[in-house]
Amino acid sequence: MMREPADIDLNLLVVFQEMFRHRHVSTVAKHLGLSQPTVSNALARLRRTFNDELFVRTPHGMLPTPYAEELAEPVSYALENVRQALNRSERFDPTTSTRQFVIAMTDVGELHFMPSLVERCSKAAPQVRISAVRLSSINWQEEIGAGRIDLAVGAFTEVPESLYQRRLFSQSYVTMFRRGHPFAGKAVSLAEFLKAQHLLVASQESPYDQINQRLERAGVGKASQFRVPHFTSVPYIVSTTDLVVTVPEKLAQRAAGAFGLAYIRPPLRLPVLRTHIFWHRRFNQDSGNQWLRELIAACFTE
Repeated sequence: MMREPADIDLNLLVVFQEMFRHRHVSTVAKHLGLSQPTVSNALARLRRTFNDELFVRTPHGMLPTPYAEELAEPVSYALENVRQALNRSERFDPTTSTRQFVIAMTDVGELHFMPSLVERCSKAAPQVRISAVRLSSINWQEEIGAGRIDLAVGAFTEVPESLYQRRLFSQSYVTMFRRGHPFAGKAVSLAEFLKAQHLLVASQESPYDQINQRLERAGVGKASQFRVPHFTSVPYIVSTTDLVVTVPEKLAQRAAGAFGLAYIRPPLRLPVLRTHIFWHRRFNQDSGNQWLRELIAACFTE
């Protein structure tokens, strides 16, 4: 039997969405300004309406059933459309807004994007807050669909159809070292490259994890004594040692002057990184999301 919107109190869908986000009755109650019995009653009504448990109590909270997982995106999409319809006249004004935006990016992304965003926002949107979250610490595709992050920036190759994207730039990988290193100012052969002491960045973030596989297949990994889990510490390490490290070119450009470093194209073939902005289709018409996308594109598109 086909269900119609008139068959359900639409407020129950708000409870469903919050339960899917937070997984705890007490948290949902606090967030919606309701009592816990009211939320429990709403959950019982949802279960009767959909003839499914929807959320099952576990030591890790109220986890969604497979049917609830299927409902989550269309319910969230519908509620976002309702919210936008109710607030159609309230366009985002960066000069007065106090909105907080959350952008998911890698540690390399933080180094490249955040300084310019801080500078631009300080002038164009003095009260807007921007928080960066590390891509490796979250399920960013789930978080962007739920609206807990606004944008993701990165060089991902596989994304769901529910996300829109905009190309920013492409960059190559380069091999970086201190300016007094034996590699400085010369053409480095593959044999010399493989004999050097390499610092490996054991990042699990896509697509950087693929680079280590390429380097190790070429023979780099076998002789490498030193590894770090992220890129942030890399300039500090190579500036005071004879280690070399292979990194995205924009990181090398930003670090070279500050740390006394140089870099070359490595003598082996590595893929090009193509960096995009990603956002969920639910927020495509959100004026604040549009403003932030345009700001990033204006700063970084090449």
